[in-house]
Formats: sequence, structure tokens, C-alpha cells
Amino acid sequence: MPGMAANPSIFERINLPVDQFKINWLSWKIPQKDESLSAYSKRMVEGIDKNEPIVLIGVSFGGVLVQEMSRFVRVKRLIIISSVKTRHEIPKRMKIARDTGVYKVLPTGLLDYITHIEKLPVGDLIRKRLKLYQQYLSINDKEYLDWAIKEMLCWEQDIPLSDIIHIHGDEDAVFPIKNISECISIKGGTHIMVLNKFRWFNKNLPELITTGKLKA
Repeated sequence: MPGMAANPSIFERINLPVDQFKINWLSWKIPQKDESLSAYSKRMVEGIDKNEPIVLIGVSFGGVLVQEMSRFVRVKRLIIISSVKTRHEIPKRMKIARDTGVYKVLPTGLLDYITHIEKLPVGDLIRKRLKLYQQYLSINDKEYLDWAIKEMLCWEQDIPLSDIIHIHGDEDAVFPIKNISECISIKGGTHIMVLNKFRWFNKNLPELITTGKLKA
């Protein structure tokens, strides 16, 4: 499951052995009016064989979602990347946004202006970042974004799920590792390390999925 507003192409550089694994990329659905994260998770597992144990992998807010999804299906392995296991791992600035309610007035509609900004005389670095956003962030629906921000900030999970595998970069600026407990720390990993640390994932994900542990 990709991160907030992202599409499954964020996993395009991750290659798992096709003779070992059958991969299904998950995409975000537009939430129904006043839909809870739990109800949304139930919709996300529709069509999944409830008798066959599966592996769920989620990035960032997608990591939160797969934890909720795991309550409704049989899970062999639950893996989150650049995410959080409980509300206690959410950084202080996000907690303030939650407690003050400021998230309710965030200008999420501004994401629609990415294509307009690209036409301005901006520098090469900004232009490259805009291209990256356009490639991987494909959901600009304001209702979805408002819902996703609210559900991320107001997530109430208090205790980590058992046997969860948490992979986290030590340079993650969205969810700083100082707030994260019991994780596999990736040196130099940022919040988008699923893109630029793909070699690590290609090397280690098969073993993590199969045994739940890294190779010695």
C-alpha cells in the first residue's frame, strides 16, 4: 500500500522473486462521506481471500492503513515502511495540529496548483521535485486528502500490533526516528527511501517476508 495520495508506482523499483511471491499493488479509493478508517479498511480487503494468509506491506499512511486492514484478514506477515505503529510515534508538530484542529483548515486544494507552478520560471531542483510529485502523487481529490490527513493525525492506536515489522530510515523528516521504537533502522534512509533505497529492499524483503527476520 503506497503512502498518502501516492500511487503503486512508488514500488516500481522493488523486484521480488516471481517464483516465490504473487504481488498485488493496492491503490487508494475515494472515501465515503464520514467514513471511518476501520470501515475504509474493510472496503480495502474486499476481494481478498480471507482463508489464505497474506503479507501486507504499507508505506507511511499506507502503513497505518495495512495495520487496520490486518484486523479483517489472515496475515502471515505485516510490514510497515517509513510509518508509525501507534499514535505515540507521531511527531509533536502533528500532535499539535491534531489537538488544535488546525488540520481542518489546511489548504489541501493547493496540490492542484502543481501543474501551474511547473510553468513558472523555477529552478531545476524545484522542477525535478515537481516532476517527482506528479509521477507518484496522483490523487488530488480534496475530499480524500482532507479525510487522509484527519485519519493520520487522529489515529488512536495505543499499543503496537504483535509481530509487526517496522522498517525506518534514520533521516526520516516526516516521522523522525527519535520517536520510533523497535524498528529496523536504515542508515541514510529518508521518508522516500522506498524509492532511493530500493536495493536494500530487493536484497532483504524476501527474507523478511519468508522468515520475519533479516539474514545474519
